[in-house]
Amino acid sequence: MLSPHDVITSLGGLARGTTLQSFGVTRQRLSHAVRRGEIERVRPGLFATGSVHGDVREAALHGGALSCTSALRLHGVWVLEDGPRPHVWIGRRGRAREHDACRCIGHYFRGDVPLGAVDVETALVHVHRCRGDESFFASLESALNLGRLSRAAVQRIRRALPGYARWLVDLARADAQSGLESLLRIRLHLLGFVLACQVAIDGVGRVDFVVGGRLIIEVDGRENHTGAARRHRDLMRDAAASAAGYETLRFSYAQIVHDWPTVQAAVLGAAARLRDHA
Repeated sequence: MLSPHDVITSLGGLARGTTLQSFGVTRQRLSHAVRRGEIERVRPGLFATGSVHGDVREAALHGGALSCTSALRLHGVWVLEDGPRPHVWIGRRGRAREHDACRCIGHYFRGDVPLGAVDVETALVHVHRCRGDESFFASLESALNLGRLSRAAVQRIRRALPGYARWLVDLARADAQSGLESLLRIRLHLLGFVLACQVAIDGVGRVDFVVGGRLIIEVDGRENHTGAARRHRDLMRDAAASAAGYETLRFSYAQIVHDWPTVQAAVLGAAARLRDHA
């Protein structure tokens, strides 16, 4: 017979006592396992193993499920910076539970709250309600790029959004290589720019965006463009693009996230120069 620890592990590291009893785990065996330190009683009627993710445990302790940006991060989906506090879905009829050193951000959206962490589809809907258009769009494109959403799921997400926001789903693509690209694209889209994405240019390679046929925009994420070798390669690509008649603008994570006015001014200035010399 499997131990309480093994049963809880097979259920994802977190389980209700009633569920465990359906697997033949008695209350006495649960109590013994807790006393021996093999499992933890998170709160009355809820048990966890040491392998459960800390944010999932905290969400359960708070009385709900991990959701929003916290769940997306757990699923490996890119999220716009949102700090370390876990987002917890309580539900309309749920009750937040007091616990020591609580950092939780409670969400009281309607629906049936699961145990553990919500799926990518649900988390994205919650992100839009909590964090707005840009965060939602960047995470949506990341999830599409990772293949984490079916066509049916995308349509359900679209229907769950308010009518004014459904265009975000229609604009989203599956070839965005980072959330930064998504942020830049949606912001420039709102300024009236049409961006060709992931364009292959002879002698240069694949670039993030091309505007107006002659302006290349590259996005240098924190994790992908560090080190002397990568910097040298970027400079060689920019030189090759210049020789082929392109102007290149290259922006960092910090610029896009924390200094957007500078990025916007640079793009507007470059676009104007190219129009004047057309």
